[in-house]
Amino acid sequence: MNHSVLIERFSAADQRGVIDVILPIQNQEFGIPISEQQQPDLHDIPQFYQRGTGDFWIARCDGKVVGTLGLKDIGNAQAALRKMFVSAPYRGRDYGVAALLLKALLQHAQAEKVKDVFLGTTDKFLAAHRFYEKNGFQEIHVSALPEAFPLMAVDSKFYRLTF
Repeated sequence: MNHSVLIERFSAADQRGVIDVILPIQNQEFGIPISEQQQPDLHDIPQFYQRGTGDFWIARCDGKVVGTLGLKDIGNAQAALRKMFVSAPYRGRDYGVAALLLKALLQHAQAEKVKDVFLGTTDKFLAAHRFYEKNGFQEIHVSALPEAFPLMAVDSKFYRLTF
């Protein structure tokens, strides 16, 4: 199937689309009781992500936002991968949305001379664990995270990719 997926930098017009991808996955699919209000980063993506070596991308298919991915500069040539979400119908190899988003992030991180990318996820996101591991991320203990890493209460599994 040839569905053209476009990866673009986030712009203000994508705000609602980003929230409409993320919230249903968190709330309905994984039963994580987190609200839009509890995620202030979603209301100020440029200030939160698009500074320093950070950025935020969206995947668009047929004009609709179907995936999101943020990179937060945490100083010290290190960054945190955050908000990687792909709407259920667009997951998997047919669309390759997650792989395209990650590729954009990794190219950007390398160009910005980021040395380490860290991420936190929950025990529930099993497909995500496989995806990150397949793409070179290695599981680390929470104690190995840099102090500046934005720890989320729901995160219980952590990964690091070193360039």
